[in-house]
Amino acid sequence: MAAAGVVSRRGGALVAGVGVCAWSAFAALTLIVVARHGAPLPPDRALHAWSLGHRPPVAVAVARGVTGTGTGAVPYALVVAAGLIAGRTTRQRGAAALLGLLCLGLGQAVRYGVMELVGRPRPPYQDWQTLASGWSYPSGHTTTSALTAGLLITALWLRSPRGRGPLALLAACWGAGVGLTRIFLGVHWCTDVLGGWLFAAGWLALLLTAADRWLPAALRPHAPPLDSGPGSETDAP
Repeated sequence: MAAAGVVSRRGGALVAGVGVCAWSAFAALTLIVVARHGAPLPPDRALHAWSLGHRPPVAVAVARGVTGTGTGAVPYALVVAAGLIAGRTTRQRGAAALLGLLCLGLGQAVRYGVMELVGRPRPPYQDWQTLASGWSYPSGHTTTSALTAGLLITALWLRSPRGRGPLALLAACWGAGVGLTRIFLGVHWCTDVLGGWLFAAGWLALLLTAADRWLPAALRPHAPPLDSGPGSETDAP
């Protein structure tokens, strides 16, 4: 049986729809931020004020630990792991890992370009509980962790049709948690984090759609049929 695509026809339509919605919402939010010249919105002020009043030392230490996993080597290592999980052959694993790294690297580059164009200031420096640099919108840690979590969830969906729920939930909670710590630690407004999530969703949908359309069939990771067993063709090296 020939290998299926990265996503089914129905799944492809769903991914494309999510991408269109995410990009539309991101564009609208970006226009609002630009129109206000970066000034915080009411939800930004409210959540920032809440974080200032709820910062016990233990919570701050935990938040710093979580936020540190949203940058540096950790996301790249997780993306490589996602590629190794997704593939069923050596070529597929290599292609999936390379595509994942490309998705993350290019996504960060595009996000950085948007950040420079928007030029939104961060919250007041005296409110920070961790180090930060650059402009505020969209949040880099949030975008990176959300893209990484999305790639991990995609890999689990492709490779493990059964029992993938808890691991996918764990990846989603980590990705969301990194973004929330940026608000809690006072280095981003909540709309910076929302923008990072929307950008990540749109970018991941775009890359998955492109991979499904143009990646050669032999290199496409694909979900095995539910009745596949040890002797099925999908398990062949």
